[in-house]
Amino acid sequence: MVSKSQIKLIKSLEYKKFRDRERLFVAEGRKVVGELLTAFECVGIYGLQSIDDGLQSQKVWQMVSADDLQRMSFLKSPQGVLGVYRIPADEGTDEIRADSLSLALDDVQDPGNMGTIIRLADWFGIKTVYCSVGCADCWSPKVVQATMGSIARVKVVCTDLVRLVDEAKTKRCPVFGTFLDGENVYERSLPKNGLIVMGNEGNGISVALRNHITERLLIPSFSGGAESLNVAIATAIILSEFKRGSKV
Repeated sequence: MVSKSQIKLIKSLEYKKFRDRERLFVAEGRKVVGELLTAFECVGIYGLQSIDDGLQSQKVWQMVSADDLQRMSFLKSPQGVLGVYRIPADEGTDEIRADSLSLALDDVQDPGNMGTIIRLADWFGIKTVYCSVGCADCWSPKVVQATMGSIARVKVVCTDLVRLVDEAKTKRCPVFGTFLDGENVYERSLPKNGLIVMGNEGNGISVALRNHITERLLIPSFSGGAESLNVAIATAIILSEFKRGSKV
């Protein structure tokens, strides 16, 4: 039977200060819990008797009641199983690779957007996502859930984006950003390598970073109605165009 102290610990992991202190994060659902077992050290799996898929064979498996799972869960409708994992000590290098395509997020604050973008990076084969300190924490329950397991395959590195962009330029790695005065993304050739910067939901790319970006892109509107795109949707369009239109 799960103890009150275990439930209290798990619920505390909703907050970054406790995740940082305990170096733990939470995932929920059979698919996500199972996928993360391949990438992170699991310290506890809590599930209903009906959950199987090999999870019950794990040494850290513990059967719980529906009521206890509800108390631990961060979801309105718990998905039958919850896993607790150690945040890795090595969260990846902040050194840019000039020969590949990377993604940088400038103060993307919505956890759903953050998780979806990590999932998109996984889909399009991007191994590293760089984040400013103002971004949503990639280990928060909402972000982890939105990645649907992709957090196991994509390194998320928190760093100084101005320094990162300047380093990319010294390595002759092109730096791209989306702007209203940018060049139509559908009308230009795009390289196989580069650093793509996506901005904050409300303010776009920060003033501190704008002047450091050498290649300005625009996703044009074909109706003139909507004022802007959701940052995760915009990221999907940009990454798709890079993969489809790269000529180099």
